[in-house]
Amino acid sequence: MLDADFFRRWMTVTAASVEREAERLTALDSPIGDADHGSNLQRGFTAVAATLEKEAPDTPGAVLTLAGRQLISTVGGASGPLYGTLLRRTGKALGDAGEVSEEQLAEALRAGVEAVMTLGGAAPGDKTMIDTLVPAVDALGTGFAAARTAAEQGALATTPLQARKGRASYLGERSIGHQDPGATSAALLIAALAEAAGE
Repeated sequence: MLDADFFRRWMTVTAASVEREAERLTALDSPIGDADHGSNLQRGFTAVAATLEKEAPDTPGAVLTLAGRQLISTVGGASGPLYGTLLRRTGKALGDAGEVSEEQLAEALRAGVEAVMTLGGAAPGDKTMIDTLVPAVDALGTGFAAARTAAEQGALATTPLQARKGRASYLGERSIGHQDPGATSAALLIAALAEAAGE
């Protein structure tokens, strides 16, 4: 079973990973976005880690809800609301339970991904974070390591796609050949989940 400590660890590992990869995320964002994806997420997840250290919520749902709120209030651009919605909706779906199973986490994360799809209007194949999150959630039933692999493959698979949503969609065919930064950062989030689980 997964407790609040596990979810705090997930967010802390994510913050460290985003910090390490911020320059690469911004480099990916440079040709097809505003060249701020890495710095925006770095600011957001640093704030999440600091807040969780201070407040230490005692249920998995409360950890993710707080993290989501923090991202929405500190991250500019589209990524704050999208990641914030993902974590808040996942947290809400987990409810008030002190511990949750891997199956419950997979179900809750699916609800979170659906909320992001509704908010951003994106579907698989649109060259967004959804291309990473949908296969990751589908694979989560097999285990955290399987979800990480599916997420990484999903992010790589955005390279040949033409963007149909977000800032990159303004470029039309020129967005082809660039790996999507949002799909890449979403893969970091799922890899951090596997790392937090020791996989």
